[in-house]
Amino acid sequence: MLLQFCTQFAIISCMEKPIVSISTPLGKGAIAIVRMSGKESLPVAFKLFHNSKLTSENIKPRYMYFGNFKLDEGEFEQCLMVYFKAPFSYTGEDIVEFQIHGGVLIAQKVLESCVKAGAKLAEPGEYSKRAFLNGKITLDKAEAIIGEINAETEGELKSSLQVTNGRLAEKISTEQDKLKNMIAEIEAGLDYPDEIDELDLKLNIKERLEGVRTNIKDILQQAQSATYLKNGINVALVGKTNVGKSSVMNAMLGENRAIVTDIKGTTRDAISESFVFEGIKINLIDTAGIRETKDVVENIGIEKSKQNLMQADLVLFVLDGSERESAEDRQIENLLKGKKFITVINKTDKKRVVPKQENEIEISALTNKNIQKLKQKILDMVLEEKIDFNSLVLTNERQIAILQEAKDILDEILNAKENTLDVFAMLIKKLWQTLGKITGNTENEDIIDLIFSKFCLGK
Repeated sequence: MLLQFCTQFAIISCMEKPIVSISTPLGKGAIAIVRMSGKESLPVAFKLFHNSKLTSENIKPRYMYFGNFKLDEGEFEQCLMVYFKAPFSYTGEDIVEFQIHGGVLIAQKVLESCVKAGAKLAEPGEYSKRAFLNGKITLDKAEAIIGEINAETEGELKSSLQVTNGRLAEKISTEQDKLKNMIAEIEAGLDYPDEIDELDLKLNIKERLEGVRTNIKDILQQAQSATYLKNGINVALVGKTNVGKSSVMNAMLGENRAIVTDIKGTTRDAISESFVFEGIKINLIDTAGIRETKDVVENIGIEKSKQNLMQADLVLFVLDGSERESAEDRQIENLLKGKKFITVINKTDKKRVVPKQENEIEISALTNKNIQKLKQKILDMVLEEKIDFNSLVLTNERQIAILQEAKDILDEILNAKENTLDVFAMLIKKLWQTLGKITGNTENEDIIDLIFSKFCLGK
């Protein structure tokens, strides 16, 4: 069904007008790029671009040509033009790019001229969608391109680059090939029941499916920790008033983000800020000091503190090391039951009087003592195992959900006490189709449209 749709789209796209868009961010800069893609891109380009020695017959792909671009009212923009001949282009179609002077107005004028000459404005993600439909990229690679563009940390970028380099598609294709061979063997067994031992065939298929399940589980296991690459680790700082939560936050950020005073109840609302450590984003949430108070506004902040404590991936329970534990400290300890937490003994620049605590680390927000060790401890506590960036690391929720669905189908097949060969074949075909949703070779049109709608214009 999808193949038929792709073929129809490819035929239609060759006949329709070329698409055009500004492919660089709008604003002032050295250059701006206006891109066209489609069969008629070159004829449209030659209506606008003039170089006395250049014709549609002698133009060479991937060469830069200097010339004049015709704007409205007889005006010209000096620019460079490059031509990418199908199928050796990003979209698999003819592409023409104009490199012009950077600026919002001039880029807009070049775009308008292309539209008047016969092109049409591209929709978000339409270049990448055409690349997918023309077989230049797989669906997982398209999603990874979005990941590259939106990456905020080195770890997230590395994850996306692995997928754009084809590692996921290669793994999925390998597993699908194994499944196709199994289906063929089962079909042969159904056609020639006298020539095969059904029990031996089932045992052999199950053994090979165990291998497929192991490979999928390995990817999912890495993905469990890797979700923090995309969303970051949410860390709530909690404690009573004036233990130095805001100072700890500022020390970890390396800047004065939170207000620090000797007045109790200064922080009345949660303050959020992020930093990157070892390629992982850590989202700090500085909360209001938890204590008994009659102040209505402060009480609202304290309730928010309790909510942030419950929702965080990890809690930093901050104690003032120069003071003995109080009833307020013990009240907060009770709230931490069932949560991952680190007890942060602050103010170690002073004499320590607080007794030894569970899972503690001594720091000084004033002198920055052990701040780096605290950051490392956060990663060690949250990440069940170190993320291996040399292996395939997934952060895309759709792809992870599909792999989990595939694992569930495998569990259903392997845990069944008795299945006939035709049921085996049906479930393995379902598994093959499920894995194909990742690369797009079995995905439906609506999902494909939804994925490419997330791209920016010009990509």
